[in-house]
Amino acid sequence: MAPSLVEAINQVTVVSDTTKPKFQRNEAFVLQEKGQFHYADRPVPKLPSTKHVLIRVLATGLCGSDVHYWQHGQIGQFVVRQPLILGHESAGEVVDIGSSVTTVRRGERVALEPGVPCQTCDYCRGGRYNLCALMQFAATPPHDGTLSTYYTLPEDFCFVLPPHISIEEGALVEPLSIAVHSARLAGITTGQSILVFGAGPIGLLCCAVARALGASTVLSVDIEQSRLAFARTYAATATYRMEDKSPEENAASIMTTSQLSEGADVVIDATGAESCISCGVHALRRGGTFVQTGLGTSNIVFPVGQICSKEGVYKGSFRYGPGDYKMAIELLNLKKVGVKELITHAYEFSRAEEAFEGVSRRQGIKSIIYGPGVQNALITSSE
Repeated sequence: MAPSLVEAINQVTVVSDTTKPKFQRNEAFVLQEKGQFHYADRPVPKLPSTKHVLIRVLATGLCGSDVHYWQHGQIGQFVVRQPLILGHESAGEVVDIGSSVTTVRRGERVALEPGVPCQTCDYCRGGRYNLCALMQFAATPPHDGTLSTYYTLPEDFCFVLPPHISIEEGALVEPLSIAVHSARLAGITTGQSILVFGAGPIGLLCCAVARALGASTVLSVDIEQSRLAFARTYAATATYRMEDKSPEENAASIMTTSQLSEGADVVIDATGAESCISCGVHALRRGGTFVQTGLGTSNIVFPVGQICSKEGVYKGSFRYGPGDYKMAIELLNLKKVGVKELITHAYEFSRAEEAFEGVSRRQGIKSIIYGPGVQNALITSSE
């Protein structure tokens, strides 16, 4: 019997490229312009400071934003105006360090936090660096991402992985940190009821983090029955399939079927869809907290009167901030949250475009692209 994808993840091997000396070849998967990829050799990144490290990228998770840049050439104000390397959910091996680096060593496996703030503005100094206006975020024009052989970061944004956490799990620390950030904004505590809209990777991880923090009821809402079925086996205590009804009617059905007569203590929307946001506001308990994690249409209409009359708190959530990566890794380390279960597809670097095509067709849940020179004979296709 062929091993499962989860079993095969533990058998990844790194194959050295002997055709060129160490640190001389940096193969990259480049978005040339909207809809067009090509492979190119880029210069190996130099360490910008004595506090930087050079990482060989071993695994990268494919995010919806990467696919959006490929299909549309922009996300909001961020436009692809020159060739761009995509990818930002990555983990790898430290291969070189600056002379002042003290927290990581050569040969250690690390999860990469892919946004580097200025570290001097009021937001950075106030502990909210994810709001830094000068943030240099991987795969956000004009900054290249991680789908290449090498990537460089300050040591502060490289997090050493415990030995039993696989490199694929390390790549998924990035989306897990988004869920952690959302949960911390919501202030989830033991015994609360949590309603999560969207059973994609972020929504599923929000469910998992909520359970890990002690939520007693975690209800996953989506339109696809297959995703809801997975959510129930993964982290949700119950599920609800959105019906062709008004937001108010769907909210009433959710509250009735889930026995939350007063509504949910916390609502997290991971869809950005107007219908889900409206439904979530109606299903929110008086005095509850609504966290907007997913992004869709920039301008939406939702029942603000409900927020006011319930004296609810509506919060926006943006990426992750201080402590989120550390907490995400600790949740994995303590096995309070699992991410291997989300990985349904894996591709060698030479087949990266197939990964993009698969995600665009909504195949599976999470796809991994291995770095150049990383091979696994057991994971060679999307089956």
